[in-house]
Amino acid sequence: MIDPSAKLLDRATARRRAAALRQEGAVIVLANGAFDLLHVGHVRYLAAARALGDKLFVAVNSDASAARLKGPGRPVVPAEERVELLSHLACVDYLVVFDESTVSEVLRDIRPHIHAKGTDYTVESVPERAVVAEWGGTTAICGDPKNHATTDLVGEIVRRFAHLCSPPPRV
Repeated sequence: MIDPSAKLLDRATARRRAAALRQEGAVIVLANGAFDLLHVGHVRYLAAARALGDKLFVAVNSDASAARLKGPGRPVVPAEERVELLSHLACVDYLVVFDESTVSEVLRDIRPHIHAKGTDYTVESVPERAVVAEWGGTTAICGDPKNHATTDLVGEIVRRFAHLCSPPPRV
């Protein structure tokens, strides 16, 4: 059984681990997101990101960061549980939780060769593209078409099960 804490690194440890991996010649990829209500789109994105290199670091938005990014009521699943779920994916080598509104500082800490983003972006539209270019890294788009989203999943759950939350009829 996988110990989720074995893959979760604090920022300083992640920085040192990435530096050691670069020294060994490993190609480092970093993917990021909230990963709230883990779904097949997330898994396909992370598997495709891992295929781009030798080691995959996944930066996960903290609860506060996800709430700022996604809005009221989010995340549905707390960061600790999102990290635990992600730690069980074979394609994920390391996890880092970040509290900032963007992943820029994590990118600067880890300095990946490749910053992988999902297909809801183009290389030109990735906000952190210039950050990754600072050390000669590249930005790559990977995963399946953006046909899956947690927001859509939450909406579908509400639509299908709203009747279960309605107050009972008055007699």
